Amino acid sequence: MATDNNDGDELRTTPLHGLHSELGARLVPFAGWEMPIQYEGVIAEHTWCRTNCGLFDVSHMAVIELRGDDPAASLERVTPAGITTLEAWRQRYGLLLDESGGVIDDFMVTNWATHLTMVANASRRDIDLAFLRRHLPDVEITERPDVALIAIQGPDAAAVVADVLDDEHGDGVIDDMVFLDNRPLRLAGVEVLAARSGYTGEDGFEIAVAAADADHLARALLAHDAVKPVGLAARDTLRLEAGLCLYGNDLTTDISPVEADLVWSMPKRRREAGDFLGAERVQAELADGPTRIRVGVKPAGKRPVRDGTTLYAGGSSESGTEIGFVSSGGFGPTVDGPVAMGYVAPALAQIGTELIADVRGNDVACTVAELPFAPHRYHRG
Repeated sequence: MATDNNDGDELRTTPLHGLHSELGARLVPFAGWEMPIQYEGVIAEHTWCRTNCGLFDVSHMAVIELRGDDPAASLERVTPAGITTLEAWRQRYGLLLDESGGVIDDFMVTNWATHLTMVANASRRDIDLAFLRRHLPDVEITERPDVALIAIQGPDAAAVVADVLDDEHGDGVIDDMVFLDNRPLRLAGVEVLAARSGYTGEDGFEIAVAAADADHLARALLAHDAVKPVGLAARDTLRLEAGLCLYGNDLTTDISPVEADLVWSMPKRRREAGDFLGAERVQAELADGPTRIRVGVKPAGKRPVRDGTTLYAGGSSESGTEIGFVSSGGFGPTVDGPVAMGYVAPALAQIGTELIADVRGNDVACTVAELPFAPHRYHRG
């Protein structure tokens, strides 16, 4: 499906586009797609997800299959993540790096025993596919536009999924799944692949379903009293409170995994071996320290500090020294105040360090804050 935006460029639509319109969503262009930005309002949707269960359409993201003799070993050539040690039916976070050690994209990868599946950002789809095909000529790389993705997030997510689970699976299969587990399930009469994961900081599931069955499954989930639809705006405030990176803001080709404070995504064996693209920069920054590091930033008062805002150390933006920038920022409904992330010199990264943000000529006092702003509630068993 497709539609036209104001510039005459064709926008893609997901299999749930009709449902979004029916539910009164405000639809906007996003990464080449027409997507729901909100339904009843950002704060209401954000809060509902934190307290009940939100349904997100994430079908705009790129689903990429990797097949071959050893796609895991091949993928490790372009990512410092541990792919060859990823057990079957498990999922892992990773980064694609370029020759200079900058982040091309971040992704989730699943080992399905017979092949791997990557889920990557919609805005990087064409770049990622070209990059993978260039560097992994021994791997069969196939995009799967026939697959839709639905995320169910929040403290009631497990109960909701269990309620639509077909009886053939037996009791307890949902409770037995822990964070980053993947399972083939049958939900509301539909075959799906479900991962216990998400990008909100809450417990939940990301469900891959045939595009033709997506509308049926979404309606079955929304029939549950605990579930409401949530748009991209609340998804952004949820991930920001959870201290999770957004590509294009907190991650770019200028930013390394060490600067982004994502060393945890690179196991020790990969860091030491340095057998991946961009390893020279990564190993140098691990040895000598980066020149900047991603931190939480908590503005004083109620005024949000948005991405791109310059940060200063000293008494004011006029007399102080420019020391960094805000990469993501907005209002955090859960913490009832503005929250942000940004990059500063490591010497200024200590919790409680005082900073100044220049917001359109006005100084806003900020402090370096611990991440995440809202605690993660993943189901780890």
